Amino acid sequence: MAATDTLTDKAIKGELKAAIKAGKPKRVSDGGGLYLEARPSGAGWWRLRYWSGGKEGMLSLGTYPDVPLKLARERRDQTRRSLAAGADPSEQRKADKVAHAAKAAAARLAAAGLSGPGTFEHAAREWHARMAPGWSPAHAGKVLALLVNDLCPYIGARPLAELTAPELLMHARRVEARGAVETAYRALKTAGAVFRHGVQEGYCESDPTRDLKDAIMLPVAKHRAAITDPAKLGELLRAIDAYQGTPVVRAALALAPLVFLRPGELRRAEWAEFDLDGATWLIPAARMKGRLKAKLTGAPHAVPLAPQAVTILRELRPLTGAGRYVFPNPLTLDRPLSDNGVLSALRRMGFAKDEMTGHGFRATARTIAVERLGISPEVIEAQLAHAVSDALGRAYNRTQYLEQRREMMAKWADYLDRLRDGARVIPIGGKAA
Repeated sequence: MAATDTLTDKAIKGELKAAIKAGKPKRVSDGGGLYLEARPSGAGWWRLRYWSGGKEGMLSLGTYPDVPLKLARERRDQTRRSLAAGADPSEQRKADKVAHAAKAAAARLAAAGLSGPGTFEHAAREWHARMAPGWSPAHAGKVLALLVNDLCPYIGARPLAELTAPELLMHARRVEARGAVETAYRALKTAGAVFRHGVQEGYCESDPTRDLKDAIMLPVAKHRAAITDPAKLGELLRAIDAYQGTPVVRAALALAPLVFLRPGELRRAEWAEFDLDGATWLIPAARMKGRLKAKLTGAPHAVPLAPQAVTILRELRPLTGAGRYVFPNPLTLDRPLSDNGVLSALRRMGFAKDEMTGHGFRATARTIAVERLGISPEVIEAQLAHAVSDALGRAYNRTQYLEQRREMMAKWADYLDRLRDGARVIPIGGKAA
């Protein structure tokens, strides 16, 4: 393999002087297709030679010293990444120029007070305004950011009726080339929704993204790390017991295995939500994961508390009970503990990120409670607050399963106590370890 990054600023200056003295241009290579064309005028032009589709191409990367050596190399490496992703840099540059001109034209229209009906951006903002009331503010913000940052700068000023599948895919590939594969996938999916809105409004006749199914493949989802071996879980519980950090973090760690909740639901717990005498925690629907309608109108999620969980909370109450949050942030008491509080504690205890996470306590309970305690998966799913297929099913989970869940949580907490105390773990199948 030919060497790369062979030039230095000193060498470049020497070559420029030599070109002036010789009165003719000279090419000096930095490797990887990048070279500097030293001209008799004393200017240096960065060029990148590349191959795409079996054809040689040449790309200008700017002039030296306005584009220093480091920046020229960054542009070379970015272009090579785009080539590896299947994009032609010359075509990309042409598209960029078109997009820039379109953006400038759109700006002139906006300055003149013209809304540009029928353009992608106009249709996208119409669609977003129609859909946003049914979304959570966070989701609406993410969708708008995707439109503004990854689609509208390039195709916003184009009429929907003129956009084609290859052009849309080219822009999705641009996003993919920077490593944001999921964003590229969502960009095509969102664009499809905008086109369907456009068909309904008469801006275009069809949705070209329908021909781009599977053009961007999502990477295989990685599950959050979780301990599913009872013996290893016993080690974790003993480590939590011996944890020397703050009482608030220690209590959050101790409670996490006992409630089956997402980390955000746990660390945002408020004292007003607890009935310790009744051993129940009612989490408002607005704080649970789900669609906006469920957050606004849904019933609270009831979490039965085992006696061990109640004990942890009673011991913590004298410390944080005067405030709003059960687990307040040590720097700002009017905010909850950050997610890094529990994660950092797990790392300090020696549990790596590929071994255990705050969210992993849910998978731990889901796996071991079924395999070792024979608890019904339906009861566990209700405790995990996983959505079921219909509203009747959700109501049934919240009522009929409450006593079963209360019994399950007590049984689970007792099992954790035995693991923490070093109980011998019998392998599934009954054979001795």
